Amino acid sequence: MKRIEKVAVIGLDCAEPSLVFDKWIDHLPNIKRLMTGGTYGELTSCMPPITVPAWSCMASSKDPGTLGIYGFRNRADHSYDKLSIATSLAVKEPRIWDILSAAGKHSIVVGVPGTYPITRPINGCMITSFLTPDTTDPKIQWTHPVTLRKEVNDLVGEYMVDVKGFRTDDKKWLLDQIYVMTEKRYKVIRHLLKTKPWDLFWSVEMGVDRIHHGFWSCMDPSHHAHVPGNPFQNAIFEYYKYIDKEIGETLACMDLDKTAVWIVSDHGCKTMVGGCMFNQWLMNEGFLHFKSSPKPKQKFDYKDVDWSKTTAWGDGGYYGRLFINVKGREPEGQIHPDQYESFRTELAEKIEAIVDDKGRLMGNKCYRPEKIYAKVNGVAPDLVVIFGDLRWRSVGLVGADSIYTFENDTGPDDANHAQQGMYILSHPSLEPRGRVNGPTLYDVTPTILRQFGAAIPADMRGKPLA
Repeated sequence: MKRIEKVAVIGLDCAEPSLVFDKWIDHLPNIKRLMTGGTYGELTSCMPPITVPAWSCMASSKDPGTLGIYGFRNRADHSYDKLSIATSLAVKEPRIWDILSAAGKHSIVVGVPGTYPITRPINGCMITSFLTPDTTDPKIQWTHPVTLRKEVNDLVGEYMVDVKGFRTDDKKWLLDQIYVMTEKRYKVIRHLLKTKPWDLFWSVEMGVDRIHHGFWSCMDPSHHAHVPGNPFQNAIFEYYKYIDKEIGETLACMDLDKTAVWIVSDHGCKTMVGGCMFNQWLMNEGFLHFKSSPKPKQKFDYKDVDWSKTTAWGDGGYYGRLFINVKGREPEGQIHPDQYESFRTELAEKIEAIVDDKGRLMGNKCYRPEKIYAKVNGVAPDLVVIFGDLRWRSVGLVGADSIYTFENDTGPDDANHAQQGMYILSHPSLEPRGRVNGPTLYDVTPTILRQFGAAIPADMRGKPLA
């Protein structure tokens, strides 16, 4: 019997299961081989399904509330304007490479969001993720050990953690940069696999996410911005084929008789219909007040708000965050704690009743953090709001006649995230089970620990896959 001695996790940020498993699988021979010999399916993401905190949720098997990370930016306290960026400093829970390091095992970690700055050096090597400010600044440590930096630079030149300025209308430049970044990442990955000791390998490629957000309308005829016959209509398809080739060359660096291989995404992807101007709606409904009338399409700014009259405000992004101005909690709170629950229910009912630009129910859902998370740490939204089953995004702009917008407030963006990501798991000792939907991203780390024969901490949210 061939035993699992190593585990390799190939992460593809935002990889969409319908494209991999259904639409293009016959063009992805390396991925198809793993699927045929293993188990695969949809992998339910965390709520909200966004890169930060999803990868840390997967690697720790803890939910966003337990981590106290609700997105890329989070309220640092209950003041109105103090925000913090969710770097590794925000991740207090151990992730799988921390657990394995304590057990004396070696890990290679490349590009996993939530690893910069390196605060807890692992037993092995690490290259940080897209939140790394600058890989050319000698004062910024983005590798462990520090000497690995020169090794990487000698191999590929300037290492790219992300495509800087990926929200752009210059599609040709963006496409070129995505390929350059991905080629460098996999060249480094294969070098590390061949030259460093490892028991766990975990990488994340951001190129899939960037190409989705940049080119989805080029591919999808149902997108409102789709232009038939455009020069980039096959860009995503060709990139998926390229990723499959890189995966194949990476698998060739592993002893697959001894290595359990995962391919995972933190969430999926879907067409973005448009944006709902959340704060404009709150203003129209009388919950949000400004000191003076906002200018057309004005960016929301805390200092413009009349907090003495405001009862609720929102934050934008792929999902909406609703905050209530609570007396005794916020500096100029207006809602008495005794009214909090009834007011929150009123807001949720009104938000879920919002219609789209054609007068149909948008299909919004509001979630109470204490109902969906094991714990609620940090400063959580009072309501987590999903607009239109993630086909609409939350836009923070104010000063408009309509709450609907079809231009993104943070730059060109074609797509939103989907709740269902994907997983593939393959090893000769594991029974091929075909397509099995239902696992969550919380189940990945407990399964890997089981594959290593290690104890699974009782406070992990997930459970090992059968």
